Amino acid sequence: MDNEKRFFIAIALSFILFMIWWVMFLKNLPPTPNSSEATQSAAQQATGQQGSAKAEAPKLPVPPQIPVVEGQQAHDITVENDLYKITFSTQGGVVKSWILKKYEDASGKPLDVVNPAACKQLGYPMSLRTTDDSLNQKVNQALYAAQPVETTLQAPATLELTYSDGHVQVQKKFTFGSDYMMHVDVSVAQDQHYVPVRVAWVGGFGDHSLPQLEEFGQSKVAYGINDKLETTDLPKIKNELTQSGPLDFAGLEDRYFAGIFFPESSDQVFGAGYTQWKPANWKEKELPGAGYAEMGSSMAQPVKFNLFVAPKSMDVLDSTHPSLSGLVDFGWFSFIAKPLFLALRYIYEHWVHNYGWAIVILTIILNMALFPLKLKSIRSAQEMQRIAPLVKSIQDRYKQYKFNDPRKARMNQEVMKLYQDHGINPLGGCLPMLPQLPILYGFYESLETPFAFRHAPWIWWIKDLSMPDPSRIMGLPIPILPVIMMVSMFFMQKMTPMMTADPNQKRMMMIMPLVFGIMFFHLASGLVLYFLAANLVGIVQQLIINRFITPKQPPLVPPKDVEAKA
Repeated sequence: MDNEKRFFIAIALSFILFMIWWVMFLKNLPPTPNSSEATQSAAQQATGQQGSAKAEAPKLPVPPQIPVVEGQQAHDITVENDLYKITFSTQGGVVKSWILKKYEDASGKPLDVVNPAACKQLGYPMSLRTTDDSLNQKVNQALYAAQPVETTLQAPATLELTYSDGHVQVQKKFTFGSDYMMHVDVSVAQDQHYVPVRVAWVGGFGDHSLPQLEEFGQSKVAYGINDKLETTDLPKIKNELTQSGPLDFAGLEDRYFAGIFFPESSDQVFGAGYTQWKPANWKEKELPGAGYAEMGSSMAQPVKFNLFVAPKSMDVLDSTHPSLSGLVDFGWFSFIAKPLFLALRYIYEHWVHNYGWAIVILTIILNMALFPLKLKSIRSAQEMQRIAPLVKSIQDRYKQYKFNDPRKARMNQEVMKLYQDHGINPLGGCLPMLPQLPILYGFYESLETPFAFRHAPWIWWIKDLSMPDPSRIMGLPIPILPVIMMVSMFFMQKMTPMMTADPNQKRMMMIMPLVFGIMFFHLASGLVLYFLAANLVGIVQQLIINRFITPKQPPLVPPKDVEAKA
């Protein structure tokens, strides 16, 4: 068959199949009502519902009831491991005490980074903050039910605190491990809807045994964004400092300790600032401030983060987060200060096990390494001292002229020619000392900043190298170590040749030990010890120089004709 016949046969078969399908299926379906009948039926049904509503009240949808969960009475729960002991209160579900076991405060008591005096007025750590003040008061004063019910827990452990009055439900979950980290999971719901909430550390942070203003002056806010650390002095914050995510971390720090939040989601918000409070028997007009930091979300959802409360030890910080090591700020010359500190720590760990003697040993090593520069400086000073009479004779010839007189320029030309004739660089005594200035500043930072020097003893009355010398002379507030340093500096200046012959300048130089000594009365004992050791080494070096290396030459006497002209 050709294609046309096949086409007509296919059409005929399709028609036959359609008729069979219609007879077997569509013919037996029930009739569909038309639109008018459907409308009439719907109206009759609505009329019937209205009639039954008169006989029975409507049933509105209601949410299932939230069970009431409250504590019976306020009590404390302690959680501890080898590093800390944290005390929670079931009233408010807050932290009343956070003791770092391995450290003591200035009075020798276990170090508590929570300030109970300030917290009584301002609130305690792990307080909750929402946009509703009445809700804040309720959830921070409520009695929470604890699970487990034990009052003493040993980490690793989990503590759950729950409160509900049937409308407001708060859940706080704290998880503890063997390190300095605590995991926090907090949610606040009102009628089964989450409420935006922040978890706050209030009442200040750090070593509160320090004087109030000193403690406040050392408090800072620190936060990390994209592996970059930013810090702000707490007293410089006029209003609340707010940072939105994504944040690496954020929190509070003082000189030696840090309390840092690590958010678990990128949309969390960090806020920090300070509030003033009045300590007992406070008579000053300006009240001290207590810092606060809070982590939360502007969205209606639970808040989860890790809380790290620990000393600012470089080993602890490096093992927690790479950017946290920046909390130990060695200043502008950190590339010098940090190696100096690491050298001190190496000497302490491998040689003497005493940071005071480690400072002395490293000072000797540094001064021996810088001895060639010092020798060059002293030789230049001796040459300047040798021609000082000639310089003075030139200056005497021009002393009757005013400073702006053109003839004064001629005096300077003669002095410079004199230096040139004798092969002397007038800056030769200063230039060799310039490389020592960064080292000096680096040593200052390496002794002032690191946590290792906190409460580190040396000998006898020096019990803390990070604090000023506490000793007194005849009952007067005159510390012994700075006085010894002052005397050693005076002897070193007497032995060191001066580049000037001006008696006024010489007297001014002799006053410098007194000025330095008074300045050092309030500096850390470790820094005073460094200067004392450097002076003693300098005296020994000067004795060697004067006796064996550069014997003194007699000063040059001006020619008689020059004296006559003068």
